[in-house]
Amino acid sequence: MQTVAKHLKITSSVFMTVKFTLKEIAHQAGLSLATVDRVLHGRDHVRQTTINRVRAAEAELARQYASSQLRGTSVTLDIVMLAPDRFTSAVRAAFEAELPLMRPATFRARFHLAEVLEEAALIAVLRAIARRGTQGIVLKAPATPGIAAVLSEVSARRIPVVTFVTDTEPALRLAYVGMPNRKAGATAAYLVAKMAGKEPGRVLLTLSSRSFEGEDARRSGFLDSLTRHAPHLSTVTVSEGFGVDRQTATLIEQALSDHGDIRCVYSIGGGNRAILNAFAAAGRQIEVFAAHDLDRTNIELLRVGKLSFVIHHSLRQDARRVALHFGKHYRLIDPSVEIEETEINIAVP
Repeated sequence: MQTVAKHLKITSSVFMTVKFTLKEIAHQAGLSLATVDRVLHGRDHVRQTTINRVRAAEAELARQYASSQLRGTSVTLDIVMLAPDRFTSAVRAAFEAELPLMRPATFRARFHLAEVLEEAALIAVLRAIARRGTQGIVLKAPATPGIAAVLSEVSARRIPVVTFVTDTEPALRLAYVGMPNRKAGATAAYLVAKMAGKEPGRVLLTLSSRSFEGEDARRSGFLDSLTRHAPHLSTVTVSEGFGVDRQTATLIEQALSDHGDIRCVYSIGGGNRAILNAFAAAGRQIEVFAAHDLDRTNIELLRVGKLSFVIHHSLRQDARRVALHFGKHYRLIDPSVEIEETEINIAVP
């Protein structure tokens, strides 16, 4: 069997020289052996379209070879998240479902999940991961000076970080994955304005913490949009309940005591059962209740009509986007692959 005296460079993480047989190239191009032989040896009377088909076949064989070589590659990610269990359990399920489907490399995840964690303890977790070694960190954490400082240390170790749902300074991370939060807030305001009618009143905005950049961006987008679409509706914001029911309930009770005109709720940070219970205890109604994320609690509340709508995004698709960003970083996939922005979805009862 003849071999082609033509060396092909594999432009991926597998940098080596590979020879393909004349038969392999002819089969890939759908041409005869004689035609391929004429092209490879630069003989006359060969059309340019035929030459292009042979070159394309060579390139495709090279990509397939690179892919087969990468199948033994393993990428282990450390997923660090500070959020209520109802959210992190959904995130964990999404990564565990999606990462095994990624190709050509094998992606694995180690989870570091907490509902409440002091900043010093979170920083200690990130430093321990960096010292032990990792091929990437997926992070949902407050955007504080302390977190920024430890991310600078992580960057100095050349460890890529992808922020998830809430962002940090772009210089400190490889990419952000999650819905565009200002747009999400603006979308919520538009729908609340349409559903609340023309009567004056107040919208209660609840955040888990203003230190989460993503939540503050949602709030900012909501306020700007509500001013345009419903100037007759004012707002009040409560935060630092961290999505935990007991802490959230205390904040809501105080807001209801202070403001007798609250008609609507935009729950940015969760704790929605606690919000409903606080309104019920005060004998107050929620005319429009907007929430975020199709976690197990919100699915049930939506099903029984307690929520007006839920803004959400596909966690599985975002888990896939995370893997694609690391794949591009390590040249496991074509660096020119475009990773689309997360779509904003609306769920109604």
